[in-house]
Amino acid sequence: MGLPLLNRLLMWGVLMCLAANACAAEAPLRIVTEELPPYNMTLDGRVTGMSTEVVQAVLKEVGMDVPIQPMPWARAYELALNESNVLIYSIVRTPAREGLFQWVGAIAPTQWYMYSLADRPVRLNSLADAHGHQIATVNQDVGEQYLISKGFRIGEELQSSTKYEHNYRKLKVDHVELWISNELNALYMTRQNGEDPDKVLVRSLPLPELSSAGGFSMAFSRKTPTETVEKFRAGLETIRRNGVYDAIVRKWL
Repeated sequence: MGLPLLNRLLMWGVLMCLAANACAAEAPLRIVTEELPPYNMTLDGRVTGMSTEVVQAVLKEVGMDVPIQPMPWARAYELALNESNVLIYSIVRTPAREGLFQWVGAIAPTQWYMYSLADRPVRLNSLADAHGHQIATVNQDVGEQYLISKGFRIGEELQSSTKYEHNYRKLKVDHVELWISNELNALYMTRQNGEDPDKVLVRSLPLPELSSAGGFSMAFSRKTPTETVEKFRAGLETIRRNGVYDAIVRKWL
């Protein structure tokens, strides 16, 4: 006589779990990011930036040499949501994202604002005042997700792009009235355009909910072995203790 059906089903479930864990362990580690200067960006064919240097320091600490793959944020986000052994950065840790990833820790500070142009300022007393205005966002980034959660709609008020520099250009040519961005990226994009941010940009509204989220983080996909996540957490903690992290942040700020 064979095993009872229940026992066979239980054994099958155990075998499937073991097979899934084995596949996750065998998959090579992928590190994905986007072009978000000055945190992550490609210069002269090399991926660099404040967050990138922190990730590279952690890689060195844990004794791993893994290439970093820049790509549009929506693609990187989708990979980290669905694939095994994927590390994604720079990503904001929000309540909505909490259970979607295995979080390593914060790697760079950031502040978020709604911006307008100094020659066409938009004065906002609250986020509700932004309804009815055209706002530049990046597809699937935290700014866009935040505004959607507050009732804004893509194609009506939100004009979604794949690259951050597109949003600055939209603001300059009056395709949008507002731009949601973290501060360092907004300053970088303005300076890259040969302009003084203090003369060109207006902080129409601070966004404390995003700014208080702990800055940018690095996170693993849910299908990544716990041992890998713990190794990176320990590596990040080590570079925080030994001063490497602080030196990187001072360099870029």
